[in-house]
Amino acid sequence: MIKLTEYTKGGGCGCKIAPEALSEILNGHLTNDEFRLIVGNSTGDDAAVLDLLNGSCLLSTTDFFTPIVDSPYDFGRIAAANSISDVYSMGGRPVMALSILGWPTEKLGTEIASEVIRGAVEVCKQAGIAIGGGHSIETPEPIFGLSVNGVLNYHQLKRNNTSKIGDVIFLTKPIGTGILTSAMKRNLLSDDHLISCVESMATLNFMGEFLGDVEGVHAMTDVTGFGLIGHLTEMTDQGRLTAELQYAKIPLLDGTHQHAANMIYPDNTMRNWKAYGEKVNGITGESLLTLCDPQTNGGLLFSVDPCAIDEVQALFQRENVALHQIGCFTEKNGFCVEVK
Repeated sequence: MIKLTEYTKGGGCGCKIAPEALSEILNGHLTNDEFRLIVGNSTGDDAAVLDLLNGSCLLSTTDFFTPIVDSPYDFGRIAAANSISDVYSMGGRPVMALSILGWPTEKLGTEIASEVIRGAVEVCKQAGIAIGGGHSIETPEPIFGLSVNGVLNYHQLKRNNTSKIGDVIFLTKPIGTGILTSAMKRNLLSDDHLISCVESMATLNFMGEFLGDVEGVHAMTDVTGFGLIGHLTEMTDQGRLTAELQYAKIPLLDGTHQHAANMIYPDNTMRNWKAYGEKVNGITGESLLTLCDPQTNGGLLFSVDPCAIDEVQALFQRENVALHQIGCFTEKNGFCVEVK
């Protein structure tokens, strides 16, 4: 039986280029308000946003990576859900996708690639969109993802750096996908824990579209390759505010605590710590491994005016989706993130 993860060095959102390297690449090439752009690449937000001049906006994003699981079908599901998440995390509604496929056909054959596409199509149908086409090339490692377009009204747009003092921080999914998939590669992960990890990564962050209608949701993003610490740092607007994080309230996927205690983690955990560690206070031991753990299609991370908490909780209860209150934003205290 072919195991896709044996054909690649990294996997999932852990493949992301390191933050400092990405900054060097984009130096001198940042865009924000050119050619009707409302959101460009200057703030590291989840999608580009174009003003359509009629009160509505076009969201455009692309995301792809190498396999994080061995099953081609699950790889396709996870990659598709992860790509679509960037539209949801800005409050938008996805409308169309294009596929991005790099495949070593001589090594892996076309039937396996077809299974990847099958998984992606299934998730896209759940989101109510079609894969309208795409592009494929021969590559030494398998790569798959989507380019996704979405729409929203201007007032629904959520940014990743517009939190306010006093906002409460919520997270929608448990973390630990990097730790668990590292354990999987070492044949140390139980079947039950693998199943729950895969289902978490393949679950759509569709609640983001509903949160776009909530005025009291001041900022939103999703947790991916830079870990909870990295994406929370972005939400502080690089230190304009401080995020006080209650570690005991952060949900972990089943098995994460056990494997973190045994020092099983992906290489890019330490890359994330190197990038963000000096901006964080109070992180030690297990919390370093879990909070810096690169996530693949992690949950929505968003800040809410206390007056809107009841409205948000009612939305999640209506849709039967889990919601975790993990901290709050305060005035700047010298660190971007304070772990309690």
